[in-house]
Amino acid sequence: MTVPIHLQHKPIIAVNDYDTMDGQYASNSDAKALSIGQAQYDKDEISAKVFRHTGQNWSRQSEELPIHRVLDLAIFIVASMQSIPSGQKSVSSLNETVITPARHQELLDYYKANKKILQPRLDELKKLLATV
Repeated sequence: MTVPIHLQHKPIIAVNDYDTMDGQYASNSDAKALSIGQAQYDKDEISAKVFRHTGQNWSRQSEELPIHRVLDLAIFIVASMQSIPSGQKSVSSLNETVITPARHQELLDYYKANKKILQPRLDELKKLLATV
């Protein structure tokens, strides 16, 4: 599906047909397109947006985030993939804290079980970051 250009978020660059590559949800995803463009909440800001579609119309549950928050989420996810030694609060500058130590291994197990989907994305991110 093509990113909508008639809504308040104004795409500058887009990933159309994102639902065909949406990880384990590929071909069965309501996330139809990704966009980086003019933010709907502030015309002077750039944001990233996931456009979701209900089957009849564009969903109000589509998410829009400022670029720095998207990058912070990426840092946070990668940091959470690491085993944080007991007593250590953080492995990144975000100062993440394990809130439920008893379930932290469950999170690590999830990443391990989904490595086939996650690793190629991490490898591509690493490759792209090396050229910035």
